[in-house]
This record gives sequence, structure tokens and C-alpha cells, in this order.
Amino acid sequence: MFAPSTRKLLCSTQLRRLQSILVIAEHNNEVLSPATQNTLSAAKKIGGEISVLVAGTKCGPASESISKANGISKVLVAESDVFKGFTAETLTALILAAQKQFNFTHIVAPATAFGKAILPRVAAKLDVSPITDIIGVNDANTFIRTIYAGNAVLTLEATDPIKVITVRGTAFPADPLEGGSAAIEKAPEGDYKTDLVEFVSQELTKSDRPALTSAKNIVAGGRGLKSGDNFKLLYDLADKLNAAVGASRAAVDAGFVPNDLQIGQTGKIVAPNLYIAVGISGAIQHLAGMKDSKTIVAINKDPEAPIFQVSDIGLVADLFKAVPELTNKL
Repeated sequence: MFAPSTRKLLCSTQLRRLQSILVIAEHNNEVLSPATQNTLSAAKKIGGEISVLVAGTKCGPASESISKANGISKVLVAESDVFKGFTAETLTALILAAQKQFNFTHIVAPATAFGKAILPRVAAKLDVSPITDIIGVNDANTFIRTIYAGNAVLTLEATDPIKVITVRGTAFPADPLEGGSAAIEKAPEGDYKTDLVEFVSQELTKSDRPALTSAKNIVAGGRGLKSGDNFKLLYDLADKLNAAVGASRAAVDAGFVPNDLQIGQTGKIVAPNLYIAVGISGAIQHLAGMKDSKTIVAINKDPEAPIFQVSDIGLVADLFKAVPELTNKL
């Protein structure tokens, strides 16, 4: 006979072994997105057997890369022209087929545009509530996420038999792609073609600067810059710091810069080592997307601007004088 404490430990260990997690990899067929590695870290905190689904047209390099991560049992690969453009409609059908075959307890993806397009659809098809944008994992059923634009933190206990989760990448470290040798297997085969949508083409912005979501340094501008032409001040500063350039929603809505530069609750969530906010007042929506940055520097002529409440270093000055002077001194 086992003592009660021993029985409890054995039951807990058995439950942990029964958990199985499917991580949906985001990639461009050749390279994994950094958010996939962050999502893998979150999956390991949940505990249990981890499988990764890699779907694309010629995604061999991406599947080989993720198979090297430690702690993965298998990589399921689906290669077909059907998955061109990574549309939510085709990937959802594939994920549901994998779920039917393997009966995963958790389906996890990055909380990027990719994951946000797919997993709510998967959750609806499975008739469960999606758990979105988590920033922490307490156990296999309990997760932490922010609400009210980041002003409150919610601990959520999920009771659905299948947990469908998106992960905020900035809240988890990137899992290294080394130390493992997971088996690479074919994903469940089927007819995943759909008449609901057809991928035609895409135009990707090319830049020599780091991507916003993975940049270690970011210089962001707001409505205080007054025009799109004045963003050149930020590009010059960013070049000195090898930084990405971002913007507040106010600057995007004003047409100063394209919306792929938007940082905030309805834009990109970032957490660089250095975040320089120039001419940004600090609306709640913007703060929700950058307040986890390691060091925040604010430059604004209004000493009452809310951005100063979250900044580590604040400079009350005219940005049109302060930014060129800062650039020249670097």
C-alpha cells in the first residue's frame, strides 16, 4: 500500500505523462519565426509530450530545424501546394485531422497574426473557448494573461477537455534549437483544399533593419513627429543603434508610417532591451504593447505625458532638437 502523499504524487506524475501538446510552428518554409521558439518554451512549462506541426510547400528546412530542439517527441510535416500562403482555412482542417488522430490535450501557437488567424477557428470547430495571449503558465490547466489593455492580470483555470492557446512570445524565453533529435513523421494525409479562400500573392516589406518583434533595440515615434518625413530623424538614430523603428497607433492613423510599424494592443507586442519613445504621449493602448521592455527612454516636451510614468529615463525636451543631438553623440 502506498501512503496518501505517495499516491497523490503518482497520480500527478501519471496525469503529466498523459498530457500531450501540439505546437503549431510559424515559419516561411526555410526559417522558423522566433515566436515559435518562445511558444515551445511555454509548451514545456505546461508539461507532457510535445509534438510540433510544420505545414507548408517546401518546409523541409524548417522541420529539420525544429527537430533539433530538446524535449520534442515528434515533428509532423505536411507538404503540399494547398498550404501555400498558410491560410487559416487549410491549416485548420489539417490541425483538426491531427487532433482526431492523436487526441492532444493542448494545441498551442504564437499570438502573432499567424496564430491569431488560425487558433480561434480551431477552437470554434472543437467547441472550446480559446485561451489567448498568455504570459504565464501555472500548470496544465491554469494560465496567466493580461486584461483591460494590460492594466490587470488574470489567472484563468480552463475546464475544456482540449486547451487551445496562443502565447505572447515576449513573455517566454526562446527555446534553443539544439540538444534534441525528434523523429520527423508525415502529418495525417487528407484533402485539405477549400473553396472558401484562394491564396493569390503576397508582397513582403524588405528591410535591412531588425524585425520589430525580435529587435533588441527599438526607436518608436508618435504623433509628436508631426509628419511622415520627420520619421527620418528616427531612422538615423536607429541606424546608429542597429534598432528597429516602430510607431504608435496615432502616428499610423495619421498616415505618417504604414501599419506594420504599429506597436500596441492592436499592433505588435514588443519587449526589447532598449525602447526609445519619441513624441509618444503614452496612451494605454500603446503601453500595453511595450511596457515589458527592459529599459524605456521617453523624449517628450510635455512633462505630464503618461509615458514618463513607465519610463526608466525621461527627457523633457523638443524632440526636433534632442533626437539629432543624441544621434550625433552616438
